[in-house]
Amino acid sequence: MTTHEHVGSAPSTEGKGPLGNRVHHVRAGELDGHAAISGGTVGSKKLWMGLVENPPLSATDNHHHGDSEAGIYVVSGHPVFVFHDGRQEVRISADPGDFLLVPPFVPHREENPDPNEPVVVVIARTTQEPIKVSLPELYQLKETDAG
Repeated sequence: MTTHEHVGSAPSTEGKGPLGNRVHHVRAGELDGHAAISGGTVGSKKLWMGLVENPPLSATDNHHHGDSEAGIYVVSGHPVFVFHDGRQEVRISADPGDFLLVPPFVPHREENPDPNEPVVVVIARTTQEPIKVSLPELYQLKETDAG
């Protein structure tokens, strides 16, 4: 019996994108911007995954990601995720190894209050497009807002 080891990226399919019937390996340092796994990088149909780093003392704007769910894994740092529960802002402090779910259309922002350490997270989304809808303020998502 012969064992074959595939090293590197998938072979070219002459402009038709990566093959859909194989396991794809994206090595550290081979990300396309923030994207590691996407339709463009490995031919995934429904899943997007990438790596995002937020510098010390930074915050995103208030936003949501449309109909995409986002799963977040904290690699390093201590991010704070902020959303509104209808009465007040809720702040969820996370640590390395923690997972978070941001449901579709939920307005939120990410903060890195640490003056020295960046935050590094891995994000998985259920859409291929990098949907980000900026908002002037946080508000509670009502069931009718999501469709």
